[in-house]
Amino acid sequence: MILLNALFPVLALILFGAAVRYWRLTDTNFFRTSDRLVYFVFFPVMLFWKIGAAPLQFDGGWHYLLAVALAVLSLCGFSLLFIRLWPVSRFQAGSFNQGCYRFNTYIGMAVVINAYGVAGTQLYGILVGLIIPLINILVVSVLIWFSADSRGNDNRLLTTGRHLVANPLIIACFAGMLYAHLVGGFPVYLDNTLRLMSQVTLPLALFSIGGSLTFVSLRNNMGLAMIAALFKLALLPLLGLFFLWILNVTGLAWKVSMLFFTLPTSTAIYILSSQLHSDTELASAVIIVSTFLSFISMSLILLLTV
Repeated sequence: MILLNALFPVLALILFGAAVRYWRLTDTNFFRTSDRLVYFVFFPVMLFWKIGAAPLQFDGGWHYLLAVALAVLSLCGFSLLFIRLWPVSRFQAGSFNQGCYRFNTYIGMAVVINAYGVAGTQLYGILVGLIIPLINILVVSVLIWFSADSRGNDNRLLTTGRHLVANPLIIACFAGMLYAHLVGGFPVYLDNTLRLMSQVTLPLALFSIGGSLTFVSLRNNMGLAMIAALFKLALLPLLGLFFLWILNVTGLAWKVSMLFFTLPTSTAIYILSSQLHSDTELASAVIIVSTFLSFISMSLILLLTV
């Protein structure tokens, strides 16, 4: 029942989004618009509301953030080693690399809310705000390094830096942390307003994820997509478990961190692969394989932690 309550709503909304697109009740423009609304408006509002709702309390300290960062850095290194030793082309390298450790923020938030409540949501929100810049720096650096088109790299790096500073999720997380520290809690009228806006976020995000899944790319990319998914859903949790143990992370911070390690690959890897001249078909295949396999990895963690 724990697994059913935490994961079934997430899977149901993803499949519903896929079904609606299959039946052609909506189109690509709708999903593109809904993605922008979630990313720039509703999800930042939700993060600010969840993090700022109460003073921050950590039973495991801040070490969980360092453990997650070390695990991500280590996996990035392993994926680069695999690219060097295995016949992965330069065109595929960037997509493969980011598919190994970029995470789906929306699915993570949906599961954390169902499984770990407000306190877990605060920890997850802070983790998202601090780990996104690190992951973006790694991803863009690797994509540029392996890009067949090396022109304009300085401009790309400058643009990436601006995007990191202006990232709405990062801004919302830090604003929520500052508000929680200085004030903590919202007046009833404001709390109700933020709650209504936040209730739109996850259904719309999961619906869009389902609508964006296409299976055309699987036929020619199943091998590398499966390896990237195994890096993401098997090797990363093992690395994370090691670093959490080394840094003596316990309690709710340990649970949230372990769930983070089992999340599927972000659907955003397709967009970045397209922008920086990497293999979009491989990126799409990794998204599909990791999304469905992640329900196994998340189930295992929830059985151990909830």
